[in-house]
Amino acid sequence: MTQTINSGRLFNASCLAIITTAFSFSIRAGILPQLGSEFGLTAEQLGFINSMFFFGFPISMVIGGIVYHSIGPKIIMQVAVVAHTLGILLTIYAGGYTGLLVSTFFIGFGNGCTEAACNPMIADMYTSNKLNKMLGRFHMWFPGGIVIGSLISKFMTSAGASWQTQIWVLMIPTVIYAFLFFGQAFPRPKVEGVTSLSKNFQAMLTPLYIYIFCCMALTAITEFGPNQWVSVVLSSSGADAMLVLALTFGVMTLGRLFTGPVVDRFGQTGVLFGGAILAAIGIYMFSTVTGPIAYLAAVIFGLGVCFNWPIMIGFVAQRVPLSGALGMSIIGGVGMLSTSIFQPFIGRWIDSAHAEYAAKGVTGPALELAAGQATLSTMLTFPIILIVLFIVLWFWAGNPKTGSVDEIKVAEQPQL
Repeated sequence: MTQTINSGRLFNASCLAIITTAFSFSIRAGILPQLGSEFGLTAEQLGFINSMFFFGFPISMVIGGIVYHSIGPKIIMQVAVVAHTLGILLTIYAGGYTGLLVSTFFIGFGNGCTEAACNPMIADMYTSNKLNKMLGRFHMWFPGGIVIGSLISKFMTSAGASWQTQIWVLMIPTVIYAFLFFGQAFPRPKVEGVTSLSKNFQAMLTPLYIYIFCCMALTAITEFGPNQWVSVVLSSSGADAMLVLALTFGVMTLGRLFTGPVVDRFGQTGVLFGGAILAAIGIYMFSTVTGPIAYLAAVIFGLGVCFNWPIMIGFVAQRVPLSGALGMSIIGGVGMLSTSIFQPFIGRWIDSAHAEYAAKGVTGPALELAAGQATLSTMLTFPIILIVLFIVLWFWAGNPKTGSVDEIKVAEQPQL
């Protein structure tokens, strides 16, 4: 007897799983200063620890994308539970730099499993007309979870809670999503031929997919670069760094709730182009303003990066459908790999700016502010490049609205 698929429960479990990812992002960002102080780590070393978070992610996403149609999302999510649990425990009992590298890798690996399983599962559970909406609501819980996690970290830190106690909080959503997934039936692919790896790779070798692949590398670092380092680069700006992080992701949470209507109105390419402009303005403001104006910058930046991740995944699902689960996983994976690669560079930029301004005689909070703003100025390069890339995408692939996207055949994908 075929077991009924409970799409509501599967979707809720997916949301709890991505909340675990969000907590691991925000709480780890909040405790970075404590880790640096307790273990005597430089900003570059903290960058390498951050990079392991993003490095484990693409590895599991690629593996998950390859095996998705052979082993199914159920087993992939079981691996996610094990990886998250190991990562949490190894972090809590880490004795230094090496232990933090290993534990952070496991957490990132679990996060990647979540993306690898849940994105194609949601694509298979819902019709194309509803896909942007449901992917937006799924990915809404990443910024939403970061808001909650940021506030938890802020209040626990203010209350004198240790960083180990804060890491224990990650176990709460982990246990809940494991329970919700337990014993459930999962959907089958709805696109004919999508289970063939050879057809997946053929679709991924088309110019359109390769172009989106390159764009994703920059949209991810534009989003995660400033956010992962907010407690370091904005610590002396006159604004509460964790409140800036919470506000940024609060805006992203509300925005992603309306992903479907926004894409219906402006089109996928139009939203990506507008977002790149707002992200550039937000990062520029972060690099120049101090005090309460930083909160306005957070709102603008949040709107800029709000729709990037779900729209890039949705773009691949709708415009390159034969790439299948592997294609969606690779797109998400390259975003996290790009972020992983750039984390030590960002740490090095901070260290270099710090040394440069210290040599000029700048000290105390003024030194930290100058180094942080100089680093943000460098990060401004990413969204500026994206503005150009999305203009090219607009004229090359067009900007169809949701209804017309569904009518595009695989054979009609734009070629260079």
